[in-house]
Amino acid sequence: MSIFEPGQIRDIDLEQEMRSSYMDYAMSVIISRALPDVRDGLKPVQRRIMYAMLQEGITAAGRTKKSAAIVGEVMKNYHPHGNTAIYDSMVRLAQDWVMRYPLVTSQGNFGSVDGDPPAAERYTEAKMSPIAMTLVEDIDKDTVDMAQTYLADPDILEPTVLPALLPNLLVNGATGIAVGMATNIPPHNL
Repeated sequence: MSIFEPGQIRDIDLEQEMRSSYMDYAMSVIISRALPDVRDGLKPVQRRIMYAMLQEGITAAGRTKKSAAIVGEVMKNYHPHGNTAIYDSMVRLAQDWVMRYPLVTSQGNFGSVDGDPPAAERYTEAKMSPIAMTLVEDIDKDTVDMAQTYLADPDILEPTVLPALLPNLLVNGATGIAVGMATNIPPHNL
């Protein structure tokens, strides 16, 4: 018995197949992970952190919560790429030497400008900063499209972009490295 049925094997041009496969992969990385969306200035993991914090009530007006709990919530519902990637992204959102206007208010050791690493996520706490609240304002008023998460559960949705009253890409800039391209937008003083 053969694993291939007659007519299933097709002749292809290897060079053309490699080109199209590479481009498909590159575009997937660019859109899904590496570069920010100009509409809200956030990469997908950053957007998912902001949205998860909002959904859990970890807002600027409330108390800070354990970073491990925030990371767990993001990983559980929105971002299937592991806790280290999520925590590192959240740390950068809190560092005032990375962001002109930090989107996360931190409690504990979130690293230093000299390159010292942050404490483990179980020792630190965080919440949304006041300026981050402008990114999610009116999200409950059907202002942006919602999409299913990687869970494919129709009850768990995430925004494709945040409403972002603040021009985040301009004020905080962005850096990102993707397959075949990169961005480095400096922050601007508005």
